[in-house]
Amino acid sequence: MAISVLERIEKHPDFKTLVVKKTRLSWSLAAVMLALYFGFVLLVAFSPKTLGASMFGGVMTVGIPVGIAIIVIAFVLTGIYVYRANADLDPLNEKLLKESQS
Repeated sequence: MAISVLERIEKHPDFKTLVVKKTRLSWSLAAVMLALYFGFVLLVAFSPKTLGASMFGGVMTVGIPVGIAIIVIAFVLTGIYVYRANADLDPLNEKLLKESQS
């Protein structure tokens, strides 16, 4: 890719929109995941009996479904990112590349 094409891309208003949208989406999803992980770690550190409590009087504790839920939420957040990237960011990226190369 020639330098002039890169300069045109950087100066294009859609590029700034693309960067802002991608940054906002990435940081938002990362903040949700970090809050969940740190919340789980803080719960383990300051209230281990909560996660160690038995569910339904059996051997399974509360911590097991909570841990599984955190893993599932990570997959869901990844799916949200992929969906939003495909729906919002990729069309904007294609438009930007098409307009900058002509």
